[in-house]
Amino acid sequence: MEQFFRQAFLQNYIHTNINKIPINVESSGKNNYQLQDASVSKVSLSRNLQKLVLLCYGKLIDTENLSHNCETAGLHCLYLDTSIFFNRKNELHQVSQQASSIQDLVEVVRASISLVSKQWSSTMNLFHEKFSALPNLIAAHGAESSSEDEFLSLLFGTRTSPALHQFLASSLGEAGLKRIAKAVDSAGREIRGVVSEHLQPAVEIISFRLAELRGLARWRSRFQIIGLDEKLVDGVTESIGMLVVQVERFSRVAATVLYLFQNFFTWVLKCVKILLNEPTDQVPAANSELVVIFLKFLLDKDPIKQLLEADERIECDMDSARHVEQLVVFGGFTDTQFLERSLVKQFNQLEDSLKEAFLMPFTTISSQIHCQGLLPLYPVTSSDTFSLTCTPTSISFYKDEDSQHEESSHNWTDYVCFKIPDGSLNERNCIGVIKDSGNCCTALSMSSLSGFLLHMPDEYECVDLSLYKDNQVVLLLSERSHSDSPGRSWMVMLQTQNLSFTPLSGTFPTNIYSLQKLVALDLQLDTDYGKVRSIPHTVSTPLAVSASRGVVCVFSSRRHALVYILDEDEDEDEDGDEVSDME
Repeated sequence: MEQFFRQAFLQNYIHTNINKIPINVESSGKNNYQLQDASVSKVSLSRNLQKLVLLCYGKLIDTENLSHNCETAGLHCLYLDTSIFFNRKNELHQVSQQASSIQDLVEVVRASISLVSKQWSSTMNLFHEKFSALPNLIAAHGAESSSEDEFLSLLFGTRTSPALHQFLASSLGEAGLKRIAKAVDSAGREIRGVVSEHLQPAVEIISFRLAELRGLARWRSRFQIIGLDEKLVDGVTESIGMLVVQVERFSRVAATVLYLFQNFFTWVLKCVKILLNEPTDQVPAANSELVVIFLKFLLDKDPIKQLLEADERIECDMDSARHVEQLVVFGGFTDTQFLERSLVKQFNQLEDSLKEAFLMPFTTISSQIHCQGLLPLYPVTSSDTFSLTCTPTSISFYKDEDSQHEESSHNWTDYVCFKIPDGSLNERNCIGVIKDSGNCCTALSMSSLSGFLLHMPDEYECVDLSLYKDNQVVLLLSERSHSDSPGRSWMVMLQTQNLSFTPLSGTFPTNIYSLQKLVALDLQLDTDYGKVRSIPHTVSTPLAVSASRGVVCVFSSRRHALVYILDEDEDEDEDGDEVSDME
C-alpha cells in the first residue's frame, strides 16, 4: 500500500512538475535551467528511496537568458533528490495507509450512491409512467381536478369519477398495480441492502480512519514536515461526521417512503377489487391516514430523489435547526446548515475537503524534492520525437560491493542504458551505458559520471535492451534480412565489468552532449564480452526481464512467447528444454 501511494505520488509529481523543475548546473552554480515540452520516457526510484532518475525528451532552456537556449530537443537524464522518502518513511507509511484506505472507501461510497440512485430512478420511472395516464384521462373527461383530488374523493367515499374508474379498472388494472408494487418492493430491498451492507459501513470506517489521521496531524513535530495539516484534517473530520448523519437520515427517509408506498398500493388494490366486484378478504387493511400523507407528499414528490440530487435544497424544520445550533456548544458541527444539503451534495463536499487535505502533503513533499542535475544524452529532431517514445531505454540501481550498511546513502549506483538513434551524435546502430557513482544526497557532479558507447554489428539491429542484475545488460538483436526468408535473432548478456567506463568530461551547458567525445567500442558476438544466445525467429518488442526470477521473455514475429532462463548456458537450455513456446 505504501509503495502504491509512493508510485501514485511520483506519477502525479512528474506529470505536474516536469516542465517546472529548476535544474542545477554544476559549472554555473545556477538553478535557472528548465525543460520545455518535456515528455517522460522512463522513471526509476532507488531502493533506498533517496534518488529518482528520469529519462525525458525536451528542450533545455535558460529562463534568464533565452538567447543561449538549445534549439533542438534531446533525451536528457534527470537526477532528483528524493531523500524525504527515506528520512520520513515511517511517517509517510502511516499516512499512506490511512489515505489509501480512505480513497478505496470513498469509491465504495460513490458506487453505492450511484447504484441506489439508478435503482430508485428506474423504479420511479415505471411508477410515473403508469400513473401519468390518470391526468390525461381526467382532462379527456373535461374535469379540472388533480390526481390527488380524485384519490382523496375515492378515499373519503365522496364519489368515483369516470376518469378514475377507467384508470383503475382498465389503464392500471390489478396486474399492472401488482407489477409496480413488486418493482418498488424489490427496489426497496436493494436499497436497504446497499445502505446497510456497503454505504453505512464504508462511511463509518472513513470516519474512523480520519480520526486516526487527526491524531497524527496533532503530532506536529513529526507530521507537519510532510504536510499533514491539522486544520484541514479537522475540516475533513467534520465533513465525514455530517455525511454519517446524512446517511442515517437517508436510511430513515427511504424506510418511511417505502412503507408509505406499500400502504398506498394495498389501498389501491382493494379499490380495484371493489370496482371489479371481486372479493377483498385477502387484501390487508390499509391505513387511511398514511394514504392521505402519501397523496399529499409522495404522489407528485420524491424525497428519496431529492436526497440523491446534488442541486436540491432540503427543507429543515425549525426545531431540528435549533437543536443543531445548540449542539455547537457541546462540540457539535460548526456548519449548522448541513441538514439543508442533500446526501450527494454532502458527499461532494467531503471529496473536496479530502482533495484539499491530501493536496497539502503533495505540495509540501514536492517542495522538498530537488534536482541534483541533468545529463543531456543525445539530440533529436522534431520529426523523430514521436518514434522516439518507443526507443529502447532502461534504468536500474545496483548495490556497491564495498558497501557495508544497508541504509547507507552511498551504496547504490544507478545505471542508464539507451539506444542512440541513427545519425545522432554521429553514431549509427549504437547503444550507450551511463553510471553515476556519486552521493545520492549531493548535487550531480561530472566527476561521478562515466560511460561507454557500444557499436552493434552492421548486420544486426538492436530491437530492445534491459539492465539485469549484477551490472549486466541484456540486448535483443535482430538480423537485418534482405531476403524473404525469416532472419535470426540474438540475445546478448553483457558483463559491464568487461567494458571500460570512461569518465565524462566537459563543461555543461557549453559542451552540452559530453557523450559525443566517447569512442564507441565494437561488439563482436564471438568475443568474451558476455553470453550470446541464438533465437531462430525474428523478434519484436518488448523484452521482458525479471531479475528476481532470472528469466526473460522474448516475443517473436510468429506471435510466440519465448521464455529463457538467463543464468543457464545455451547448451544446458537445449538439453533441459528450458525454452518454452506459447501461443
